[in-house]
Amino acid sequence: MARDVHLLPKAHLHLHFTGSMRPATLLELADKYGVHLPEALSGGEPPRLRATDERGWFRFQRLYDIARSCLREPEDIQRLVREAAEEDVRDGSRWLEIQVDPTSYAPRLGGLIPALEIILDAVETASRDTGLGMRVLVAANRMKHPLEARTLARLAVRYADRGVIGFGLSNDERRGFARDFDRAFAIARDGGLLAAPHGGELSGPSSVRDCLDDLGARRVGHGVRAAEDPRLLRRLAERQVTCEVCPASNVALGVYEKPEDVPLRTLYEAGVPMALGADDPLLFGSRLAAQYELAREHHDFTDAELAELARQSVRGSAAPEDVAARLLADIDAWLAAAE
Repeated sequence: MARDVHLLPKAHLHLHFTGSMRPATLLELADKYGVHLPEALSGGEPPRLRATDERGWFRFQRLYDIARSCLREPEDIQRLVREAAEEDVRDGSRWLEIQVDPTSYAPRLGGLIPALEIILDAVETASRDTGLGMRVLVAANRMKHPLEARTLARLAVRYADRGVIGFGLSNDERRGFARDFDRAFAIARDGGLLAAPHGGELSGPSSVRDCLDDLGARRVGHGVRAAEDPRLLRRLAERQVTCEVCPASNVALGVYEKPEDVPLRTLYEAGVPMALGADDPLLFGSRLAAQYELAREHHDFTDAELAELARQSVRGSAAPEDVAARLLADIDAWLAAAE
C-alpha cells in the first residue's frame, strides 16, 4: 500500500491569498456583507474555467475579484489566514509562503501599510496557533503601472523583518513585459528578498526566460511551459531555479487538457527543481496534498520520487536552515516508515 501523501512533510510555495479561502467561508462572508455570488462561486462545485483566451481569463479574474470583495475587515483577514494554515497542516505542509498583493485590500483596511500590517499580524498569529511555519510573498500586479510595483517592492523590503520573504509578479503574463518591472525587482533583491515572478503558464518558454534575464528570478511561479525548450530546462536545472508547479490549476485553466498532459516528468527528469502548489483552491477545488496524489496517479511518481518533490519544495523555500533541516529529516522518516 502506498504511503499517505497527507503525512508527507512538505513546503507550500504557491498559494494566493484570496484563492486560499474555504468555499464555505466565502458563502458566510458574502452573506455577512450582502454580496451576490454568481452560481460559479455558490454552486458547491469548482467553477468551469478556461483562461487560454482573453474572455476566459477575464472571467477568472472577475470571480476572483468578487471573492476578494468579501474580505473587508481585519477579522475576515485573520479568519482566512487561520483557515488556510489549518488546511495546509491537514495536507502535511510544514512551511507556507502565502502570496498577496496588499493594494487589493488597502481601500477597505485603511491604506496600504495598515493592510500589510493586518496581513502580517494574521500570519504571525496563525503560525503560532497552528505550528505551521508561515511567511509572506508580496506580489505586484503586472496589469498595473510599474511605478506601483516599485512602491510595493519598497514596502516589502521595509517589512522583511516582519515576515516578508519574497517579491512576486502575478496576473496575465501575456500582457506587458517582464522588463517593465525590472526596477521593482532590483529594489526587492537589493533588500534581500527572493524574486519569484509568475511565468511560463499562459505564455510559453520566453516568459520564463524573461523572468530569469530581466527579473533575476530564483523561483518561477508555474514555469511549466519551460518543458517546451530543452535549452531552457538545462538552464533551470543548472541554476537550480525552482518552478512552483500547480498541476490542478494548469488543467482547470486549460493550459493542459488533462492531468497527464502536465509535464511533471519532463521537468523532473531534466533535473528542474519543483515545488507543487495549489494556486487558488477556492477556484480550482483541490489543495496541496491533491497535487502529490495527481503526480502519483497520473505520472506514476513513486513514493521515493514524491519524497524528492517534497525535498525540492523545502530547498526552494525561504525557510531558515534549522527548520529546513528538520523538515528534510522528517521527509526521510516518512519514506523510511514501513508501508
